[in-house]
Amino acid sequence: MASSSTNISIRMDSKLKAQADALFAELGMNISTAFNIFVRQAIREGGIPFQISINQPNKETIPAMLESEKIVKDPTVKGYNDLDELFKDLKK
Repeated sequence: MASSSTNISIRMDSKLKAQADALFAELGMNISTAFNIFVRQAIREGGIPFQISINQPNKETIPAMLESEKIVKDPTVKGYNDLDELFKDLKK
């Protein structure tokens, strides 16, 4: 079967494209090759070849995040710069 190719045009933020170009160059390919790999994998899997999600924290994580923010701002909470010091205090 003879292979033919066609051009496509994709709009992308210029900074994002520069980051993608740098990443794919390190992997030994250009953005066109990377896009072709993505499309082939999507066809093979019958969908997007990775999970797409909003990454919203769940109802258990939100209170933990709020508590950690309070702890960080609390001047009475001792901080550690050294793991040995932290482990010593934990053993007390």
